[in-house]
Amino acid sequence: MPYLTAPDDLAALLPGEPAYRVRQLREWLYRSPVLTAAAMTDLPAAVRSRLEPLWPFAVEAEQEGDGGRTVKWLMRAPDGASYEAVLMAYPRRTTLCLSSQAGCAMGCTFCATGQFGFERHLQAGEMVAQAAYAAARLRSRPLPGAPERLGNVVFMGMGEPLANYENLREALRRLVEEMGLSGRAITVSTVGLPQGIRRMAEEPLQINLAVSLHAPNDTLRARLVPINNRYPIQEVMAAVRDYIAGAHRRVTFEYALMDRINDTAALARELVALLKPLRSPTGGAMCHVNLIPLNPVAESPYQPSTPEHAAAFQKLLEQSGIPATLRMRRGIDIDAGCGQLRRRVDSDGALITLVER
Repeated sequence: MPYLTAPDDLAALLPGEPAYRVRQLREWLYRSPVLTAAAMTDLPAAVRSRLEPLWPFAVEAEQEGDGGRTVKWLMRAPDGASYEAVLMAYPRRTTLCLSSQAGCAMGCTFCATGQFGFERHLQAGEMVAQAAYAAARLRSRPLPGAPERLGNVVFMGMGEPLANYENLREALRRLVEEMGLSGRAITVSTVGLPQGIRRMAEEPLQINLAVSLHAPNDTLRARLVPINNRYPIQEVMAAVRDYIAGAHRRVTFEYALMDRINDTAALARELVALLKPLRSPTGGAMCHVNLIPLNPVAESPYQPSTPEHAAAFQKLLEQSGIPATLRMRRGIDIDAGCGQLRRRVDSDGALITLVER
């Protein structure tokens, strides 16, 4: 499986072939990805046949929603581990949300992935292959109303990226140096692991950092995000301040809005007080709040905030000088939240939409 081989080691897959064949393969894998090795038209047929299977996963299920503007895949590795990726079309960009682990050990109570527990880390090649697959899919079948190339990648799918740091670092390097993505177009989302946040500040790649906060105080956050018992908010915020000082980059805080749980005016004011000190030397805000109406999970007590409560929460933040956006809800009709497709497939024992291959 070529994507499990480091780019500099691809020659091992082509014994006896001239060096330019390796360069051609590298181009097909990263710069101009294709869905099958058979499509690598400048490689001899015998070479192409040796490159199958091309992907380190089988696409077990595919769903389309939002009029074809959102596509979600359930990917199954040969060892049985499964994970998800979601491709979303916007007027000026196409964004992939990919996974860094199969399952997750963080146990966030509102997240479908947390119901599975942790299976294993994904290798760097398994992460990059999700991006390459999305790019190949866009080349063969673009999403309506969006660019035909992959523009943004967010590590916001299954798993905690900073708990898989070495593989994450290599995946980020390949996305930038091999696939040609801008570091500024890549975001790593963490539930808040202080050591990993500080390590991110030292990385040479200009990667964006997002912290999944979801509550402004320890009592509520520990209820929603159990890792808060180990790393309380002030410890996370101290690491964020170190990150801003070291990387000189703004941090996004993700806040999943849940009806009558974390969407009150009082909690909005607490959030303002928590984030207000994050300023640049010139006084500009070094944070941004991404408000996310919750993707509901079946049998969960948590439901998304009403549009009125979400708008009021956003308005209070902005009036207090905290930049905030309300994320467009995508993929509700196909359960596009983390872990939801896997949850349905595993519980039903059947695929929702079979992928034509």
